[in-house]
Amino acid sequence: MEAVILILGLLFVAFMALGVYVSVKVIGAAKRGVDRTITQARRTVEETTLRAKSYGQVGVAGELAQLRLSLRTSMRATQEALQAGVAEDASLSESLGLFQRLSVHGQELDDELKRLEREPDRTTVASLLPGLKQRTERITHSAESLRWAARDRARQFADDDLAALNTQIDVEAGALRHWTVEEPSAGAGAGAGAAGRGGDRARGAEAGEEGPEALTARDPRAQTGYPWQKAVRPETTN
Repeated sequence: MEAVILILGLLFVAFMALGVYVSVKVIGAAKRGVDRTITQARRTVEETTLRAKSYGQVGVAGELAQLRLSLRTSMRATQEALQAGVAEDASLSESLGLFQRLSVHGQELDDELKRLEREPDRTTVASLLPGLKQRTERITHSAESLRWAARDRARQFADDDLAALNTQIDVEAGALRHWTVEEPSAGAGAGAGAAGRGGDRARGAEAGEEGPEALTARDPRAQTGYPWQKAVRPETTN
C-alpha cells in the first residue's frame, strides 16, 4: 500500500512539473509574440512618421527624415532577403554575418540622425548633413550589394535547375516518341516486300508460265483462304 501511495505521489509531482514547464513555454512564446507585434507596430508608426516628415517638411528636418527612411528601408529589405535565403542556401550565413556587422553601423547612424532631429541648432546640423549623407550612402550601398548578390545567386540556381529539368524533359519526350524511329523502317520493309513480289511475277511471266489468271477457272473447293480460315473439305459421293 505504501508503495502505491509513493508511486502516485511521484506521478503527481511529475505531472505538476510538466504542467509548470509547459506553462512557462507557452507564456514565453506568447510574450515573444506580443513583443514582436509591439516592435512591428512601433516600427510601422515610426516609418509612417518619417515618411510624412520627409514629404511634408523642408530644410534640415525633411532631409534628416529622408536619410533615416532611406537607411531603414534598405537595411530592412536586405535583412529580409538574407534571412529568407539562408534557409535554402547555407552559404549565405557568412553574408548574414557581414550584414549583422553592417547593422551595428546602421543603428549608430540612425540613432545619431534621430538625436539631430531634436537638435535646436539647425545651422550646426546643416553643416553636418554632407557627412551624414555620405555615411548613409555607404551603408545603404553595402546593404544593397549584399541583397542583390543574394538575389542573383538564387536566380542563377533557379536557372540552372530549370535548364537541367528541360534537358531531362527533352530526353523523356524523345523516349516516349520512340515509334517515330521504328515506323519508317517497318514501312520500308513492307515496300520492299511488295517490290519483291512484283519482281517474282514479272520473272514468272518471262519464263513462260500460264497466261492471266482470269482465263483459267479455279476450283472453289481448292481455293485457299487466309491462314486463320479452315480449309474446305471435298464433297463425298455415296
